[in-house]
This record gives sequence, C-alpha cells and structure tokens, in this order.
Amino acid sequence: MPPKKRSSGTPQKKELKGNTKSGSPDSSENAVLSPERHKDKEPEFVSLSEELQATNPICDHAWRIWEREIRSMDKANMPYSNRQQWGACLFVAGMELDGLSLTFTQFLKVVGLSVKQFISLVRKMDVNVDTISPKVNIALKRLENKYDVTLALYQRFVKTCEKISAEPDKAKRTELWESSWTMFLLAKGTFLQMEDDLVIAFQLLLCVLEFFTKRFAPSLLLSPYKSAVSSSTLSPPTRTSRRNQGKAKTRPPEMDVQLLETLCKESDCSVDEVKNVYQMTFCAFLDSVGLSGLQGLPPLETLSKQYEELYHKNKDFDARLFLVDDETLSPSKTKVSKVEMTPRKNLSGDDVAIPVPQTPIRAAMNSIHQLRVDLTSASDQPSSNLLAYYKNCTVDPSEEIRKRVEELGQVFVERFAQAVGQHCEGLGRKRFNLGAQLYYKVMESMLKSEEKRLSVQNFSKLLNNAAFHTSLLACALEVVMATYVGNSFKSGGFGRSSGSSDSVETDLCFPWILDVFQLPAFDFYKVIESFIKAEPTLKHDMMKHLEQCEHVIMESLAWKMDSPLFDLLKQSREEGPGEQAEPPATLNQPLHHNHTAADLYLSPVRPSRQPPATESEPPAPGTKALRSNSLSLFYKKLYRMAYLRLKTLFSHLLTSHPELEPIIWTLLQHTLQNEYELMRDRHLDQLIMSAMYAICKVKNVDLRFKTIVTAYKEMPNTNQETFKRVLIREGQYDSIIVFYNLVFMQKLKTNILQYSSPRPPPLSPIPRIPCSPYKNSPLRVPGSNNVYVSPLKSSRVSPVVMTPRSRILISIGESFGSADRFQKINEMVSSTDWSLKRSLDGGSAPKPLKRLRFDMDGQDEADGSKSSGESTLIQKLAEMIIDGCKPKEKIVCSTRTRMQEQKLKEESVKEHPEP
Repeated sequence: MPPKKRSSGTPQKKELKGNTKSGSPDSSENAVLSPERHKDKEPEFVSLSEELQATNPICDHAWRIWEREIRSMDKANMPYSNRQQWGACLFVAGMELDGLSLTFTQFLKVVGLSVKQFISLVRKMDVNVDTISPKVNIALKRLENKYDVTLALYQRFVKTCEKISAEPDKAKRTELWESSWTMFLLAKGTFLQMEDDLVIAFQLLLCVLEFFTKRFAPSLLLSPYKSAVSSSTLSPPTRTSRRNQGKAKTRPPEMDVQLLETLCKESDCSVDEVKNVYQMTFCAFLDSVGLSGLQGLPPLETLSKQYEELYHKNKDFDARLFLVDDETLSPSKTKVSKVEMTPRKNLSGDDVAIPVPQTPIRAAMNSIHQLRVDLTSASDQPSSNLLAYYKNCTVDPSEEIRKRVEELGQVFVERFAQAVGQHCEGLGRKRFNLGAQLYYKVMESMLKSEEKRLSVQNFSKLLNNAAFHTSLLACALEVVMATYVGNSFKSGGFGRSSGSSDSVETDLCFPWILDVFQLPAFDFYKVIESFIKAEPTLKHDMMKHLEQCEHVIMESLAWKMDSPLFDLLKQSREEGPGEQAEPPATLNQPLHHNHTAADLYLSPVRPSRQPPATESEPPAPGTKALRSNSLSLFYKKLYRMAYLRLKTLFSHLLTSHPELEPIIWTLLQHTLQNEYELMRDRHLDQLIMSAMYAICKVKNVDLRFKTIVTAYKEMPNTNQETFKRVLIREGQYDSIIVFYNLVFMQKLKTNILQYSSPRPPPLSPIPRIPCSPYKNSPLRVPGSNNVYVSPLKSSRVSPVVMTPRSRILISIGESFGSADRFQKINEMVSSTDWSLKRSLDGGSAPKPLKRLRFDMDGQDEADGSKSSGESTLIQKLAEMIIDGCKPKEKIVCSTRTRMQEQKLKEESVKEHPEP
C-alpha cells in the first residue's frame, strides 16, 4: 500500500530502514555510530546522529562543519532550531563522504523540514567560501530541480484527473489516482534518465492517463473524454487476480488514438510527439513490468512495491507523498505562480491586457506551439531560393551541406537519447527536424540580407565554410532545445564555473549543443547576433536566451584550453602593439558596427565589397595582415560586459570609495589585454573579484574576500563554483583565495604596486555602454509618419562616480558666471584626470593618494630612499596575501599556508638571487 499521511512528529525508528552498509567511507567498525567516541560533542547532536544512522566519520565531519561555520552565525538570519541545523550538517557531511544510508525524505522526516525549507537552510549555512562543496551544491540543485518539475506535474495531474473522471466513491477515486500516479513515477524513474525534463515527463504522463482512462467505466467519464474513448475499449474496471495474471497472454497494448488526441488537445501538447513517446517509451515500460497484455487495472500493490525499490535506490524524495499532501513536499508559502500578460485583440482605448496565470507546463506548451506555428511554412530541406544561391557559387556547396546536416543529425539523436533516456531517439529526431527547419530558414534570410548589402549572389566562400554551417545549425537547435525546456526551469548551464565537471542544471541546456557538435564556443559566438537579426519571428525570451549564451561564452567558454581565441590573440600580439585586440583608447566610442556573420567567419581577412569566389590569397611578403573582425568585436563586447559586471559588484561594496572604480577597471582591463593567459580555463568574474580585492588592499581599504563573495552570490546568473573551484595549476582546483594568492597576485604584483606610487599608471577610459544590440531599433511614435524614438543611451560615467557636487549643471537662460567657469569646463572635457573633474564646481580639493608604507627603517620606499629591497618587498607582498587562517575572518579557505610561503620564497629568490 502507498504511504499514508504521517504526523509531523518524529517517526519511529522502524520507518527508517536504510542500508547501513552502502557507501560507508571507512572500515566496518565505523558502519555503526559509537556514542562513546563522541563524548566531546553535545549529547543531543550524537543522539540525532544515531537517528539518522550516521557513521563515525560522518558524525565527526558534521560536527566540524557546525563548530567551524554554523555555531557562531547570526541567529537572526537563521530561523531554524539547532536540531534542524545539525541535521543539515549531517546531511552535507554524508553527501561529501558518500555515506548516506537514509533517503532524502527519511532525513526530512527526522529533522522536521520540507524540501524547500531544507534547501533554504543549507544555502543560509553557506556563508563562507567553502562551507558547502560544489559536489553537495550540485546534488542539492538536482534535487530541487526534480522536486520543482515533479510538483508541476502533480498539480497538472490532479487538474486533468478531475476533468476526466466523476467517480462518486471517494475511496475508489483515491485508489485510481494512486495507481496512475505511482505508475507514472515508476515509468519516469525507470525509462527517463533525465527526470527533470518537464516536457518529456509530461508527455509520458499523458500516456499513463490514456492507459487508465480507457479502462474506466463509461459512466465515470466526463466530456470530452467520454465521447473520445472508442466503444471497443469501454469496459468496467476489473482486477486481474494474481492467480490468473501469470496465465494472461501478453499482447502489445493498443493505443486509443482518439483518446490520446483529446488529451493532447486539452493540454496544447503535440500529438505526434506524444504518440512517439507512447510507442517507443511507454510500451517498452509496460513490457518491462509485465503489464503489456493487461486488460484491467494494474495491481496497486505491485506498482507501489516496484516504486519503493526505485525510490530507495535513488535515495531522493518519495513523490507518492504528494498524494497525501505530506508536509515534506509542501511548496513554499511565499512562492508566487508565474503570471504572463496575454494581450487581447481589438482592444478599445480603455482596455488593458489581462493577467493570465501561467503554470510551468502551460508556459512550455505555449512556447512550443508558437515555435511550430512560426515554422509551419519552413521545411527541413533547402528551399528553391536556397538551392539557387547554392548554384550561384563558384564551388557548389549542396552536397557538403546535405552530408553535414545528415551526419550531425545522427550525432544529435544519439546524444539526445543518451541524455534523456531509453527509447527517446524518435523525440530527438523530431527536435532535430525542427532545428533543421529553422537553420534553413535563417540561412536564406541571411543570404538575402547579404545580397542586398553587397549586391552580389555568389557566396561561395561563406557557404563552403564548415564552421559557419555547424554554428548556424547549433544556434537553431539551441533555440529549439531552450523552447522545450520552458521558461520556469530554463537556467541552463549559465553561471557555471569554467572548471566545473558536471552541470548543475538541465543537461540539454547550453552549452550542451557545443559538446554534441564539438564546436568551439568562439565559433558559435560569431553567429548569434546575425541569427537574431535574421529571424524576425524570434520571441523576446529567446533573444534574451541567446544573448545570455553570448555572455556565457565571453565570460568563460571562449577561454577553454583549446579555444581558437588564444591563437588569434597570439597572432595579434605578434603583429605588434598597433594590432591589439581592442585598443583602450576606443573604449569610450560607440559599439555600433556593421559586421555580419559573413564578416566574422571570413575573418581575420576583411571581405572585400565583392566576396571572393575562392579562398583568399595569403598576404604578400612584407605586407601587413588585416586585423581580425571577430577578435576586435569580441573584445569590444567583452570589455563592456566586464565593466558592467564590475560596476554592479562595486555598487554593492564600495559606494563610499568612488575613486577606486576607475582604478580597479584599469587593472582589470590591463589584465584582459596583456595577461589574457590568466583567463585560460577560468572565469571572468574570478579576475573581477581578484582585481577588486587587490586594489582595495593596496589602497588600504578594508574589504575582505568573504564580503566580496557574499555580495557576488546575490548577483544574477552567478554560481558558487565560480569562487569555490578555481584553476590553480593544471589539474588542481581550489578556492578563489588560493587563486589570488598563488596565481593572480604573483602574476600582477608589479602592476598592482604601481597604484601605490605618486605617479600611478594612466587610467583606462570607462567603456561606453550602449543598449543591447538586439533591441536598439528606433520605435515609431504612434500617430506620426516620420517621428521615431531611440532608446536612451547609458552615460559613459558611472552613476556611482557622479554626485551633485561632482557634476556641473547648466541651466539654459540663466547667468552662468565668470569666464573662468568656461575655462574649467574646457579643462575638464580635455582632461583624463579624474581628480580634476571631481574638484570642479567649487568642491574641495582632492585628497592626495595615500602613500604605501613599506616600514623600512622608517623610510617610505616610494620617496626614492634606499633600501635593501628584499625584506620590504616580501613584507608588502605578505600584506597583500590573504591570511585565510584568522578565526575572525571566518573564511576557511583551505589555503596551504606553508605552500604559499614557499611559493613567495621561491619568487623572492628569483628576483633577488643570493650573491
């Protein structure tokens, strides 16, 4: 029998039947807790450890977490009891040591928390750099995703069942619901490897509902399901006795097409895809559990027993408890359902859009339906117009394009089935066909635009470029895959650290497609902007999704070890300072450009007005190669994104020190331009946080890394792995504190120390931040023919820097003042000295920069006084290194102090060798 609703009190120990042998991290003597070994701990904690069947190593590790991180936390921000916090510590320790015996639900029952409350507690515990390891964070995120998807499916299951059946007997209705929901959970857990795919799981749920509905008595069905069920399948619900069950002849289940179509129509779901799930996945499931030839309703006891085994094997939450409204699965009270504005047609002047609640499933179905509508007239084969472009090429690309699409299609379908689950190749093929339709549609639109721009029809070089085609097809498939994931659960791999070995989000989200096609992220980046501009039916959320893909590429993916970006940068460096990726002097110029995908894929050689019919001739000896369009545009966008990230973090931490922002930006810009190797297999935000800490340290501003990462966690599209798992050296990862001490500061110490000098390096100009290139078209003013309004461009100067005293306000029509006022304005405009600009308008004179004291015989080395150099350098560098072992700092940074000291000594010996 399925579990009944339990009281909120602590359950009896007989309910907690875990496998004490599984995953034991130590010898057999540690498999059972020995209370006498834990007399140094609080008795209530040890007692809870026994209830949760913790081993001795888990108990010790959990107590260390509690004493080191949690005990001294501000209780105002921790509205949980000690017992609940201890339970969370034990769970975290058990996951880290792979020694959990109980399931997640059993754990929640003991500590008295729901799934959402427990996850919230763990996140509140994670106040320092490495309280919660990436391994635990990934596992919890997967649990939360699975819970969110299952909750959405259960809510839709209840609504649909109420519309299908009118069973007056409450007991019978409950049993029918339990049977169908349990069968669905068993099918999902058995045949769907990726259980947090909302759309495929929902399609499987519709198959289960068809299986049960056609076995209901006719009198129990409501319209339109009653009329949809074929008369041949209408029969009263019967039970197959266990004695006769084995004798029943097995035969393939018969699909009631009309009933399945009705279920799909009521749910706005694709009939073709659901039929494919039924035939390929659901039938295979029925056969695997011996229900293929069953004529009546399946035995509830059998289904429940099989799911019980699956649930204990996975050690996650018992989703059957949704049926009894169990407190462990109760959603957050504060959770607000998504509301989407649905416009009404033929609105009068007083009418407004009506908010229509959108459930996650409804939102996903609407997006998928709209995508299919947009592709109604498109084909998964080249159109006649495209074929004409192919024939106009000097080298006809038709056969190569056909073979490439066919080969990539096979790869896509195979990888899709591997990710989603058994017997899902058909679904993968259908999604690929949608992507192929969009691919050909956008390609034709791009070529028409290029023809209009260049007045040519021969695009041989572009259409024979494999990277262009693979990127364009990948972009089309990304739109399809993101549409199917749905807005409610579409966070993709965004925010993942570049060193992450496992996705914390839905597996099919970006950058999954890059791995499938073995496509460098830098190549994919080149097509994004042109793709958006070439597809007018692309919805706003998809534009934002692709723009976010571009951001993820710029922040980490383009900097992978084997990225072609490094080859371009190396080539740019060899060509001399005049061929930098993006000269700093141009940062305050507008971003506007006319580069298309053709320009970027044919880069680094700029295409002429007439695209060449064959590959470009290599430059003649003695002539200078042209600068790469793709590299230049990449760096333009990178600088602007980096500055916006820095500005956002700065506004949370350093508003009282506005003078530091341009200095931090100068250090960051110098690093990206001249020390770009620091980005290899790392993340842009790691350099931003390190630059901020370094400048604050050298300027004697108290800002700790703990404070930086706490603010960073509150920023959108970030992930904790970014500061918890940073590449130190090949194959070695550690926290951002270790990265700063052993890598960043060691590489940039000379440049950093320059900012303590009376003559610091010149400051880099602040990048000009335009509106998104994907939404900056002027809008026509209603009721006018020739009046357009363009989006307001952001100010070049940070709002943090500009204050009422630092701005000169001019009111037209009023007396401005003496002539020297105009002279000051001229000086301000032509000057790059920030202190001069801040001192205008009668403000007080700027404070001189504090000189950095080295405390060598009372002398200031910056004065030019003589000193031995070695001891002062070591002392100053020691000041700049983070002491990760102070109890007050509360940062357990796993920094090996002796390793750092040895590293510094080695560096010192290199700089000051002994005579």
